[in-house]
Amino acid sequence: MKTHAETLIVRTPGGGGRKSFVDVTEDVRAIVARSGIMTGIANIFICHTSASLVIQENADPRVLSDLARWFEKVAPRDASYEHDDEGPDDMPSHLRSAITKTSETIPIRRGTLALGTWQALYVFEHRDASHSRTLDITLLGV
Repeated sequence: MKTHAETLIVRTPGGGGRKSFVDVTEDVRAIVARSGIMTGIANIFICHTSASLVIQENADPRVLSDLARWFEKVAPRDASYEHDDEGPDDMPSHLRSAITKTSETIPIRRGTLALGTWQALYVFEHRDASHSRTLDITLLGV
């Protein structure tokens, strides 16, 4: 059994909507390839409370647009939140992170991520401005 760990820094654009989703699938696949692990698991952890990880459809961009619109309804920026120290997108970002994930675990098969045909791994940026997001990636396998 072997382990491999790397940190991936992802720059997210501001602006919201579909641009809130940054596809990191190929970046993580490259880390898996460098590791030499053929069979195992990849754990991807985002080190932030105002961004998250999601596995979603990668073929039809309308899925991401619809998701972004749904999150606007679930955690709107114009609600009266007590925590607004960093602006109107502060607390909605935390709410969105609370109902998504800070980590994803994906099987590794034949030296690559075993995602479904239409799946991709995205950093989901919940803030309006561009940010640098840190992903800690830990691989375990043979």
